[in-house]
Amino acid sequence: MTHRLLVPVDGSPQAQNALTYALETFPDAHIVVAHVLTPADSGVNPDGLVGDVSSIVDAQTRLAEELFAKAKSHAGDGRTVDTELLAGRPAREIVRYTEDNEIDQIIMGSHGRDGAARLLLGSVSETVVRRSPVPVTVVR
Repeated sequence: MTHRLLVPVDGSPQAQNALTYALETFPDAHIVVAHVLTPADSGVNPDGLVGDVSSIVDAQTRLAEELFAKAKSHAGDGRTVDTELLAGRPAREIVRYTEDNEIDQIIMGSHGRDGAARLLLGSVSETVVRRSPVPVTVVR
């Protein structure tokens, strides 16, 4: 049976490092690259007014498509990389996808925030580690 890995991507260098780690460490694994749309987090403009949510979703979807294309290119022609577009709170959606699909391990990047920044912003990777039903490897 092939090992199935979920690698969430957000365009950060840390997520790219996680994908590289997954590709190099598990050369025979089935890789699923996921991106989580977060329109609720992006719907407020500087004036405090909710923007056009559909344009926000469209922009985030275009970003996801770019990230997926980069991930497939990075994997090369010899590797199949599946993609999943999720929507909601990143940690919750990553765990939910893992629970609902046959994922053996999550490999994700961490921004390495600590102290006040982590308290204010939360840590997606920390939440995933605590709630995941499968092992999680966090790559910096």
